[in-house]
Order: sequence, then structure tokens, then C-alpha cells
Amino acid sequence: MIRNILPPVVDEHTRVLIVGSMPGVQSLEKQQYYGHPRNHFWRIIGSITNHAVPESYEERLQLVRQHGIGLWDVIQSCERIGSLDSKIKNEIPNDFIELFTRFPQIEAVFFNGTKAYDVFQKKIGFELLTGREYYKMPSTSPVPGRNIKTFEQKVEIWRMLEKYI
Repeated sequence: MIRNILPPVVDEHTRVLIVGSMPGVQSLEKQQYYGHPRNHFWRIIGSITNHAVPESYEERLQLVRQHGIGLWDVIQSCERIGSLDSKIKNEIPNDFIELFTRFPQIEAVFFNGTKAYDVFQKKIGFELLTGREYYKMPSTSPVPGRNIKTFEQKVEIWRMLEKYI
């Protein structure tokens, strides 16, 4: 079993939560959300917030916090060889009921990719967690999938975040 060691990046100012599936190998090694240098996540956030992407991870976290954006993953632990979402099995989810009880001001959840959305729907469900909006977004991963989009197309779709920040 691989255990997700990244704590949620959430505080009393978080209005929107971006939820991934499970960090890849490199992100877990670095202990950073979206730690692979080719992942488009931080560039997309920079484009949406009109800020240059900071070099340091701490400054990147500060950037999302300043805009009321939180980060977490659906999966607490799973079996997976490599980093691909398609290789994930036997998922155990994080405790979103506890998180939303502690931080009821979160208005929207943006799922970073299909796997995050599907695991959330299957293991947790939307019925228990009413009172906020849920959005399935294109993955920020550069790995081609079923619905390949350019960086520019991803930015345009992810601009839905602007409503909350």
C-alpha cells in the first residue's frame, strides 16, 4: 500500500478546494502537491491568478492560500505501480466529512481529473456532502489521456475557479 503523506492545505480562508486523486511518485518523494515539473497545475494557477509561479514550494502554497484555494487528494492510500491514475486500485479515501465539518466555508470542490472525481463519487458520494458545488475538471497532468487538451484549453476551462477567488 502507498500512503498519501501530504496533509490538506486548508484553513479558515479556503473557499475552493482542488482535489487530486493520489500524488505521483515524484510528488510523494518531494512531499509536494503537483511536484512533477511537467505537471501544468502551478502554471494554470499562475495564469488564473495573474501571478508568476514562484520557484519555492512554500511560496506556491502561499499563492493558493492568498486566493482562498485549498489542496487535498481523494485517496489516503492505495496500491499502485508507478504514477499513473490508471494503475490505482484498492483505494481508501480521505475523510471529507471531517474536513467539511471543520471548514464549512468551502463553497466548491474542483476535481483535478476523472480519477479523482470517480473515486470520490464511488467511495464517498455527493449525497452526504451537500451545500457546495462540485466540478470535474481536466487533469493538469501532461500525460495524454482520453480527453487530450492543450495547456491553453486547460487554462480556459480551469478559469471557472475565478468565480470563487
